[in-house]
Amino acid sequence: MAKVSLIRVDYRLIHGQVVARWLKETQATKIIIVNDVLAKDKTMGNIYRMATPAGVRCAIVSVGHFVSSWKETHLGEGNAIVLFKDISTTYRAWKEGFAISDLQIGGLGAGPGRKNVYQNITLDKEDFDMLQDMTAAMRIFFQATPEDGKKDYAAVAATISF
Repeated sequence: MAKVSLIRVDYRLIHGQVVARWLKETQATKIIIVNDVLAKDKTMGNIYRMATPAGVRCAIVSVGHFVSSWKETHLGEGNAIVLFKDISTTYRAWKEGFAISDLQIGGLGAGPGRKNVYQNITLDKEDFDMLQDMTAAMRIFFQATPEDGKKDYAAVAATISF
């Protein structure tokens, strides 16, 4: 059974903050990216693997494969960071059986229908509805970097209207 030291939603997946800050903070030995599109895209998968520091393994898997692995082996051995690109993929993994106790929300990108809700973090109505469904089952918080305090989702959600 792997120790899951961080479950993060960040549309950039592996980038400077994750490599320089979150890997150091968590002492993770592997990064698991859960994304159906990337799991099929060998070129992009190789780019993310090349961005992973030496000594850290990177797996890119579909939601179905990830949830099956969770149910069968609890993700194997080691210390893992699990990265999701968006709330909908996270929500799907959770609904299919991935147990989440703490969910960190990082950058989710900009776009039509998205509102800036905390620092530079945005949500749209669909994200908001899924997080509202998930919040009773887990602790959800916003946090861009380890130096930033954890901002509780429920406190922010109380101020959001769509």
